[in-house]
Amino acid sequence: MPLPATLDGITAPAQLSASPRVAIVTGGSRGIGRQAVRGLAADGYAVVVGYASNQDEAEAAVKEAVNSGARAIAVRADVADEHAVAALFEAAEAEFGGIDVVVHAAGRAHMAPIAELDLAVLDDLHRTNIRGTFVVVQQAARRVRPGGAIVTFSTSVVALAFPNYGAYSASKGAVEALTLILARELRGRDVTANAVAPGPTATDLFLDGKDEETIARLAAQPPLERLGTPSDIAEVVAFLASPAGHWINGQVVRANGGII
Repeated sequence: MPLPATLDGITAPAQLSASPRVAIVTGGSRGIGRQAVRGLAADGYAVVVGYASNQDEAEAAVKEAVNSGARAIAVRADVADEHAVAALFEAAEAEFGGIDVVVHAAGRAHMAPIAELDLAVLDDLHRTNIRGTFVVVQQAARRVRPGGAIVTFSTSVVALAFPNYGAYSASKGAVEALTLILARELRGRDVTANAVAPGPTATDLFLDGKDEETIARLAAQPPLERLGTPSDIAEVVAFLASPAGHWINGQVVRANGGII
């Protein structure tokens, strides 16, 4: 059942800047999205934390942002539900006056051999990763202000072609194609669109179900010989969102420590 969009208003004191740049981060309650919220808040953005179901974690992310001196709210929305996502963007505009950056970090993963994957799982995966991305960037393309940025998430597995990642990689390959086309469709708007493609990164989503041997093997693959961290990826997001990163457009940034 689609999740309704609801606004949980927690804002910083009114004496802070009346017109900061404004960022929406979907999947902002945990993992890379949560770290992106921290980083953008530290950079002075007003932040809208989009979340699917974990209200407690979303509210915790908002409190962290507020405690760092930023303004922030949490909004619940199923990213594949166009009405809920429209309400998410409308809440951002109503609360903060506009939208400058959209970071679409929400997604799901499932690993299984292609020959064995339950097609119902495939449908759920693609509903979130493909339809969800399309719905979010469609709203972003309509609403992000000049000078802004749209950042989506792919995965380095698209190029690495690991076994058991067929469905997930296929969904993220679609995200890459969509993002590069979006960048070209935004011609004349002064809005960038890029995809970040992390390698193995130490998030709950990545670590879940993996034994220590598998984790150690993946950590040894980059020349830097470690797993990425959410902070590593959030720093890339912050750069792409910033004026300093505005000349990077229509690219897939493979943030993976040099695996490929």
